[in-house]
Amino acid sequence: MVEHLFSGSGVCVVDGAGGLLLPAFVRETISRRSAAQRLFIGSHETDPCLVAYDAGFVSSIHADVERRRIAELATSPQLHFVRARRAFGFVESADVDAGRIVLPELMRRRAHVAQLALLVGTGGAFEIWDARIALDHGDADLHELAAFYIDRQQAA
Repeated sequence: MVEHLFSGSGVCVVDGAGGLLLPAFVRETISRRSAAQRLFIGSHETDPCLVAYDAGFVSSIHADVERRRIAELATSPQLHFVRARRAFGFVESADVDAGRIVLPELMRRRAHVAQLALLVGTGGAFEIWDARIALDHGDADLHELAAFYIDRQQAA
């Protein structure tokens, strides 16, 4: 069980190299969860965004992949390999340095993260969206978050 959860949201300006300053809710949770200041960043299973988590959450992801493999074994055994590749093959690490990370180029490209990233806590992990994609393609709540932060950023 994960003791400290990623709860909250925020927006970050992404520089040309993919660097961004993580919002306080992410920095505080990382410091509580792990002495190793490193995140794992991968493709979200269904949405056009990234998912990020610390090393302690990897075992939770593995347990979920395995649980789903067993449940789908008789009906769709091939789904396991697709899910496992996404969960473990399309993942890169990023060091957290003074609250900053550089999004790996492949991950940034997969999620089309450009100039403004919307970070949304999801408990054991957090999502990293391009704010415009969240505005245009997210569900109603995500759209509202993106609109709020984009309006705030433009007013600043």
